[in-house]
Amino acid sequence: MIPFDPAHRKVYYPDDRRFFLWVRLSILIGIAIALGTAVAAAWLQYALRGLPYIPQVPQVEPNNFAGPHGFPLWVRYSHFFNFLFVTMLIRSGLQILYDHPRLYFNDGCTPGTEWIRFTPLRVPRDRLWTAKDDNRYLSPVVGTPGYSHTVGLARVWHFINVHGFILTGVIFISMLFGSEQWRRIVPTSRFVLPQAWSVWVHYATFHLPPEPNGYYGYNALQQIAYFSVVFIFGPLAILTGLAMSPALVNRFPWYARLFGGRQSARSLHFLTMLGFLAFLVVHVTLVVMTGFARNMNHIVLGTDTLGDRGIWLGMLGIGLVVLYWIIAHYLSWNYPRKLQHALKFVTYPMQRLTLNRLNPSQHYREQDISPYFWPNGKLPSHNQHWNELAADHFANYRLKVGGLVERPVELSLQDIEALGLVETITMHHCIQGWTGIAQWGGIPMRKLIELVRPLPQAKTVVFYSYWPSLFGDFYYDTQSLANVLKPECMLATRMNGEPLPLVYGAPLRLRVENQLGYKMVKWIERIEFVTSEKEVGEGEGGANEDHEYFDLLPNI
Repeated sequence: MIPFDPAHRKVYYPDDRRFFLWVRLSILIGIAIALGTAVAAAWLQYALRGLPYIPQVPQVEPNNFAGPHGFPLWVRYSHFFNFLFVTMLIRSGLQILYDHPRLYFNDGCTPGTEWIRFTPLRVPRDRLWTAKDDNRYLSPVVGTPGYSHTVGLARVWHFINVHGFILTGVIFISMLFGSEQWRRIVPTSRFVLPQAWSVWVHYATFHLPPEPNGYYGYNALQQIAYFSVVFIFGPLAILTGLAMSPALVNRFPWYARLFGGRQSARSLHFLTMLGFLAFLVVHVTLVVMTGFARNMNHIVLGTDTLGDRGIWLGMLGIGLVVLYWIIAHYLSWNYPRKLQHALKFVTYPMQRLTLNRLNPSQHYREQDISPYFWPNGKLPSHNQHWNELAADHFANYRLKVGGLVERPVELSLQDIEALGLVETITMHHCIQGWTGIAQWGGIPMRKLIELVRPLPQAKTVVFYSYWPSLFGDFYYDTQSLANVLKPECMLATRMNGEPLPLVYGAPLRLRVENQLGYKMVKWIERIEFVTSEKEVGEGEGGANEDHEYFDLLPNI
């Protein structure tokens, strides 16, 4: 275990580190029925008609085989790098999942409506239970970077590796259709499905079908499996990942509905990961069972030989992948700031040109409002001034707005609402994975900006909270001036038609709908206009960015 100080140990290495898996009974029954039906049908056919006939595969060699065959260098390299990136995406994805260890098919994320959870804890109703309380510990043997509530660094690894995964896929598919190799994995015959069923009957009844030499071709079931991984699982993983982008979904709500909603997209993203894992397990098992040495020589050396050189080089490749996991863990806990900056270097320019340019445009109805909205962050009850204000229902609250402005002001809640109260119904996206739809009432940030008139050098807005940060002295976050001028960005004083509840940020909170929720500061004490986020805190753009290595611009 990493030698944490007491404050970090309490967060990263909690006392409760139990592993737990619960799946809704109806889901388990559905899976059992689907799998049982397929297996039972295979056994029934075997009992009544015997094993279906599969022609013996003739022995082929390069000089008597005219079709595409072999494994060119680009196929072998793509195979290795795809394995490298997919395993890291799984490890970092599991770490992200464990920050909100529940999956739903509804965007309200009401506790008890999840279809699967990885926590033994039911949400207590007799005390405040936040989304941060709900996160779970994950062993660094399984996840990257491991431990509990390390979602910031997990996202660093996830997004760095997703670039490699996409690049590998683009190169592979380009080369695939630039040669005859596509014919090996793209079904072109109408007989492929009945042939695949025949192969399945053999496997399901514990009989090995006649095995083709993979150097020259695959059986029908193998072909469908390879086609699915390349052309279904890969694109689906990317598309469902995009459906979890607040910038994209809050600009085009219909996009998430293509997958049944934002949380359904998250569930499908997880199921796609399980698909990759299942393929990996079955694929490796069959590689071993059907001629390990020859198969390893195929994909490692590109030769159809029986020596053991491919095995040793293949084991070396697997060792390099495991070494990559270890290095990732080491870098995460020894150079987290450099990793954070590396991700920013890779993604920040592209985000500013793409997702960050989208203006939120949501159209939710009152009946869409979530019956439950996860609270996050403890009440700032340690702050005596906030306690006194709350006791008087914030009658004496004054928002101080200053910094690089022509007209510094102090505004009461009544003064704020007098600037022009508006209401919107929007979807909140938390970095931990949960969502919730609520109606927010407040003033557009542009109204405040028109009032205080920022100076030309003011490019960044800092929002300070009464709440302390997890590891620092004070909580704050920043927004670019351009982002707070976007539609639906507001200072909220109301929620669902009522004064803003204490637990959701009273007296005042920020709503900025093209980003993840941690950028929407609650319990706002004051606002300051500055030239750059580098002037505040440790210069990373917010308390979470400073201490937990979150993204400066979380559009996804």
